[in-house]
Amino acid sequence: MRPARALIDLAALRHNYRLARELGGRKALAVVKADAYGHGAVRCAQALEAEADGFGVACIEEALELREAGIRAPILLLEGFFEADELALIDAHHLWFVVQAEWQIDAIERARPTKPFTIWLKLDSGMHRLGLVAADYRASLQRLQAMPQVREVVAMTHFARADELDCERTTEQQALFHQVCDELQLPTSLGNSPALLGWPATQGEWARPGLMLYGATPFAGPHPVADRLRPVMTVESKVIGVRELPPGEPIGYGARFVTARPSRIGVVAMGYADGYPQFAPNGTPVAIDGQRGELVGRVSMDMLTIDLTDHPTAGLGSKVELWGRRVPVSELALHSEGSAYQLLCGLKRVPRSYVDA
Repeated sequence: MRPARALIDLAALRHNYRLARELGGRKALAVVKADAYGHGAVRCAQALEAEADGFGVACIEEALELREAGIRAPILLLEGFFEADELALIDAHHLWFVVQAEWQIDAIERARPTKPFTIWLKLDSGMHRLGLVAADYRASLQRLQAMPQVREVVAMTHFARADELDCERTTEQQALFHQVCDELQLPTSLGNSPALLGWPATQGEWARPGLMLYGATPFAGPHPVADRLRPVMTVESKVIGVRELPPGEPIGYGARFVTARPSRIGVVAMGYADGYPQFAPNGTPVAIDGQRGELVGRVSMDMLTIDLTDHPTAGLGSKVELWGRRVPVSELALHSEGSAYQLLCGLKRVPRSYVDA
């Protein structure tokens, strides 16, 4: 069997959730959209269900997967519903959902649910993606509160640049949210992962940790709070071939790396078809039998090459960590000019195994 695999540490997942709840102060909605950022939504939700206040997913398909697996905690549809007929499924499966447009309010008014809905009403405070503008927010809230179809409304917004700790945009968005919502006496939700970790003044009753649940920092450098996170996913493979090369020999497609000394080159069963960044540069860190090493040469579809010259005991069968405990995914993202979000969500073809200790 091909040796590439992803180890998912469920104890680390719970540790990170508890940190999010500590930072948020009250309740935390564990965001498990996009198959829990590549970690496996069902297994992650099962690991958190005993203590999570609820879960966040992108759409009803993701929610139904959790319900079919026996998850009974509240589940919020972060993109709301796309067609009015989804409200029947939302009612049947007791889902919460985001409202971000007037047509959705019209659809709710026409619905006849068996139980009133819990709605998160989204304010566009400056992200300019989804949400009601400030001028329309209060009137929309009043419409919803007057409907027998609605049990509770939570006020929410989403920050666009909270991962930039020196950017005032987050403070501006927070100020607008409070200007609109402070007198409405609603439970609130502002804190996504970067806001929870880096902007303590932005918290509301409901935190929405996503990336931080999986142990990755949203920041470009060290951060005293983010450094408390524990990586959940470790992606590893093995050396499947070794080449002894003299100086001056090119390696891989495009001869991007040429040996400058007598070199031992290891071939690893991992490539861009697995989700590893194709254009990760020479020198990108890996861990070889637990010791830091380097990628050399261009990443291929199914394989990549590493420098074993300074690892004399490493060879055929040596374990290579691509990201995880020794090589943080955020560090790999910086080297490859990508993002931790993209790397985690883009993992594919690599079987997952779960540990809980």
